[in-house]
Amino acid sequence: MPVTIKIPLPNEARLTPEIVATLGKLPALNVFRMMANAPASFEPLINFAMSILLRSEFDKRKREIAVLRVAQVTRSSYEWTQHVAVAKSVGVSDDEIAAIKVDGAVTRLDAEGNLLCRVADEISRDVRLSDEALAAIMDRYGVRQATELILCCSYFNMLSRFLESTRVELEPQPPLPSARRPGNS
Repeated sequence: MPVTIKIPLPNEARLTPEIVATLGKLPALNVFRMMANAPASFEPLINFAMSILLRSEFDKRKREIAVLRVAQVTRSSYEWTQHVAVAKSVGVSDDEIAAIKVDGAVTRLDAEGNLLCRVADEISRDVRLSDEALAAIMDRYGVRQATELILCCSYFNMLSRFLESTRVELEPQPPLPSARRPGNS
């Protein structure tokens, strides 16, 4: 039987009381526990994630369309599974989720949804947005929200690479409401 190498989740007894306290305030997600393996980066990463998820002016539903597309393009099953639950909680439909989970360009959403997916695709695959895509989001969202969209896609690209490279496993029971496991959707 092949051995799968992965970075283990930290033992709570080896974490600082501050990190344990912060983990206690967050959903019981393995992604947060894995971040605790890097104590100097733990609080800044959590604060950065919360700035995108809770304090951004960018619309949550639109954000989740972009996040799901990043997860699809980067093949991050953990990110995909967790954010399907989040997306549903902010009104993304099953049909929209299916339209996002395609290889190649997303074309079955409305014009705005297709644009959000294009932005996620370009940032994930090409690193740099095309001039056309950048102009389209600046025209549609203005400077602040266009910047927040780019920052969101960039953060979730970093996160998917972290999740996949450390081999973070899905929790046995979904900690987020309506999270479905692959094969159960």
